[in-house]
Amino acid sequence: MNILVTGGTGYIGSHTVVELINAGHNVEILDNLFNSKIEVLDIIEELTGVKPKFHQVDLLDRPAMEKVFEGSNFDAVIHFAGLKAVGESVEQPLKYYDNNVAGTVNLLNAMQNHGVKKIVFSSSATVYGDPGVVSYTEDLPTGQNIPSPYGKTKYMIEEILKDVAFADPEFSVTLLRYFNPVGAHRSGKLGENPNGRPNNLMPIVMKVATGEIEKLSIYGNDYDTKDGTCIRDYIHVVDLAKGHLAAIDHIKNGVSIYNLGSGKGTSVLEMVAAFEKASGRPLPYVFAERRAGDLPEFFANPKKAADELGWKTELTIDDAMADTLRYLDGLSA
Repeated sequence: MNILVTGGTGYIGSHTVVELINAGHNVEILDNLFNSKIEVLDIIEELTGVKPKFHQVDLLDRPAMEKVFEGSNFDAVIHFAGLKAVGESVEQPLKYYDNNVAGTVNLLNAMQNHGVKKIVFSSSATVYGDPGVVSYTEDLPTGQNIPSPYGKTKYMIEEILKDVAFADPEFSVTLLRYFNPVGAHRSGKLGENPNGRPNNLMPIVMKVATGEIEKLSIYGNDYDTKDGTCIRDYIHVVDLAKGHLAAIDHIKNGVSIYNLGSGKGTSVLEMVAAFEKASGRPLPYVFAERRAGDLPEFFANPKKAADELGWKTELTIDDAMADTLRYLDGLSA
């Protein structure tokens, strides 16, 4: 297939591009490089032997978006592009609604104008809000008590995609709701290296390990969990990338929804211990006040993805830590 990957130089997008190319798909990348680096294209070429065609285009630039579609014959789109800093979204909600929601509407208009009727959307478990259970299945209600504008944009985009699919029976939408991506490519060449101050656990852990940040702040140690810290479903980014490959290979008319997770919960302190075990050195941390909106525990029920896509996670937390350290060594070399 000819596939356009928006946000394809980002963390999850770049790993997915590698899997797509290795599976024989022809890939073009659209990215504004707001939270990624152009050098990623060279790394993708090193890992696959193919350098994807690249469009440095912002989703809010409608004329430029149209030109991308005019010059290519896409069969499908995998849509990662979007702002994703939860705290920033609380401080600047309009920026997030404009970029994520309006940008997706522009993308869908360009797809509609050029007869592209397949899309896989990078969604999130945050669309479930606080469903009152810890094991999340796809039939849980969404849209209630979502704690951030970032999460609300994911929910709004899901609803827009459902409406487009309802209006056009030939339109195919797959919503992938995933949990907490960690790790790096086994080569150590590709990993998570966000511009600016990181928001996710592992990039902060990496900066603590290199001394750029003095200590890891763990938000809350008095939750009703096995060690008092929050429990999440951490999924290796390569497994997650392969989930997108499975989704594009099984895409069908209408709307399909899948959780992509391991089905296992790991606490923040367990993640710290796993990093210490892999690195052989202590990781300094302090406990801080709970963050508003953080749930004590949740993880995916990935059975539907296994049954319908033939996908399941294969890599472990220990694999993720080893691959992260290999990537970290490459950054510091």
